[in-house]
Amino acid sequence: MTTTATLAPSSRQPQNTRQMTQPWDYIAKIVSLGDSGCGKSSLTIRLCEGRFSPHHDVTIGVEFGSRIVAVGPPASTALQANAAKNQKPPAQKHMKLSLWDTAGQETYKSITRSYFRGASGALLVFDITRRNTFLSATSWLHDLRQIAEENIVVVLVGNKSDLASSSTVSGDNNAENKRQVKKEEAEEWCKVNGVMQYVETSAKSGEGVERAFLEVAERIYQNIEAGRYDLNDRRSGVKGPGGGVRANEAGISLGMNRGRGSQAPGGKCC
Repeated sequence: MTTTATLAPSSRQPQNTRQMTQPWDYIAKIVSLGDSGCGKSSLTIRLCEGRFSPHHDVTIGVEFGSRIVAVGPPASTALQANAAKNQKPPAQKHMKLSLWDTAGQETYKSITRSYFRGASGALLVFDITRRNTFLSATSWLHDLRQIAEENIVVVLVGNKSDLASSSTVSGDNNAENKRQVKKEEAEEWCKVNGVMQYVETSAKSGEGVERAFLEVAERIYQNIEAGRYDLNDRRSGVKGPGGGVRANEAGISLGMNRGRGSQAPGGKCC
């Protein structure tokens, strides 16, 4: 797994000024959505466990994971996402990402849509080697915005970049470059649809995976700093210290909850 220490330090590091019993300052609910087979579960496993699962089963309903990441300066400097520059950075903050990996099959859409409620961020994932999954992104975004809270932070993710050796669309017989969606086309789609960022990832190599999740986390943190969430209201998708965390938001073992709805076992995936 490719990691950047300044962006996502281990939650096991000394907490300094933070409470030793609570290694995070905020919890944010983030959903991943998109067509089946795009690699949503593989992205979550890569982020939480630092590994690639080539034979991951189709998600039924929803699966869970969690990861603590650094947000705000100085960690956000590499993302070029700092809202204010030339100011003395405050104490480093940490956010626990409560990751809800939803099923992409049409059969489960009526179930997975319900998990969009109360999400503060979303990764809208498509497979850059299958153009139809990119074309479906508009429908997924519409469903998300119909159900989720207003102004949810969305990042478009083009997964399987390891299968695209070029930024141009491949020919039918090109074994090395299977790309069917240009980066420029995806970026233009983001502009047209009001999506904040486009990131290309490879769950197999780990490239871009942390950045995709951190782009969402950083924008959520900026919204927190701007006072746009009620941290005591579960509908906001964000909680602060002492906000009353439910079991399935506190860190769940990914893959252990298949087909059980919101009934979550104990343990942590990372």
